Amino acid sequence: MLEIRHDITPQSLAPQIRRMFECSAAKIRSLEKSWDPAHGSPVFTAAGRYTTRGWTEWTQGFQFGSAILQFDATGEKEFLEIGRRQTVNWMAPHVSHTGVHDHGFNNVSTYGNLLRLMGEGCLADDPWERHFYELALKISGAVQAARWTETADGGGYIYSFNGPHSLFVDTIRSLRALAVSHHLGHVLMGENDRRISLLERAIAHARATARYAVYYGEGRDTYDVRGRVAHESIFNTNDGQYRCPNSQQGYSPFTTWTRGLAWAMCGFAELCEFLDNESGHAADIEAFEKAARATCDFYIQNSPSDGVPYWDTGAPALARLGDYLSRPADPFNSFEPVDSSAAAIAAQGLLRLGRRLNDQRYWQAGLTVCQALFQEPYLSGNEWHQGLILHAVYHRPNGWCASSGESCMWGDYHAREVGLYLLRIAEDGRYLRFWV
Repeated sequence: MLEIRHDITPQSLAPQIRRMFECSAAKIRSLEKSWDPAHGSPVFTAAGRYTTRGWTEWTQGFQFGSAILQFDATGEKEFLEIGRRQTVNWMAPHVSHTGVHDHGFNNVSTYGNLLRLMGEGCLADDPWERHFYELALKISGAVQAARWTETADGGGYIYSFNGPHSLFVDTIRSLRALAVSHHLGHVLMGENDRRISLLERAIAHARATARYAVYYGEGRDTYDVRGRVAHESIFNTNDGQYRCPNSQQGYSPFTTWTRGLAWAMCGFAELCEFLDNESGHAADIEAFEKAARATCDFYIQNSPSDGVPYWDTGAPALARLGDYLSRPADPFNSFEPVDSSAAAIAAQGLLRLGRRLNDQRYWQAGLTVCQALFQEPYLSGNEWHQGLILHAVYHRPNGWCASSGESCMWGDYHAREVGLYLLRIAEDGRYLRFWV
């Protein structure tokens, strides 16, 4: 179980965070120098060097978005120029990509961060540049919202790249593409010029995720443990009926893949923050708070003492580790890998939920996780190694990035993002959110 430390503050973590960004600078420069985007997106490292894995191109926004976050944290303009230039050069296909559920990952991390910086006054307000970012974000949200399957209960969901029958828990965090597009005043135009609210569609998807992907210990099935998360929810597209849980990257439909858990923690907490600025959504916020609390509580209960989880809470060889929840995670063990990328995402969920609810348990849990991540053996100070946060997992069943000492693009990005989040709080800066 995560041993929550109450002696950690954002201010006390600030030196670790600044060191993390010092290490980060060399990683970004190395990848910018060596990587040819024409060959695909960098996904995870092999022997310390980033490689690609053609499944979907969902990580390119994290690459260029990392440079933008680096500028935000340090003020070093070379990283702003990398982020700007590469967004213009390579991100347009992601804006109109009709085949994935990853718009919030790719486009909010690039166009969204640039527009946010402009709105915060960190960049000069150039009208044409601002309209360029706004247009990209408007279209991105609408394209993602068009991947829609209606459910028998009158709702619906944004379906995954597996097809119209498939709801992925991951999409709850990518949902912010719809939120920012709505915030910019955009709608999805359907048949016969029907105006479809992007906010209503985002809320419907989040409700489906909360209902079908998250468990609450209310007797739903034999394995209904409060806070447990199913990676994938399967529906019959003929009548919209829910059929069963499934998992693509976890061990089984009835265990919890911890990165999917982390997406839910972060996505629901952040969506609640967004809806606090929209009127008439008290019932939605109540449902999403319930999901955020349940998933955060499950994470705390089912993580090792330092808050860095193993890749799946039901991974079969965990039993060979003994009482593994009573001590810090062991990224060098011979049985099951830890997933530092899940920790980086989950930490932000814990922090955002804790701040919003003024709940020190969640807040301090998030700080405890960050303290573990921003030092060895997770923080990589080796300039030759292109990864920032070590010991990450992509797809354990497929054997992708499932060994110690390697990094992944989303883990590195989210470590930078949560680091920036805390650095702003430590320095009394503007609260970090995805919209302005």
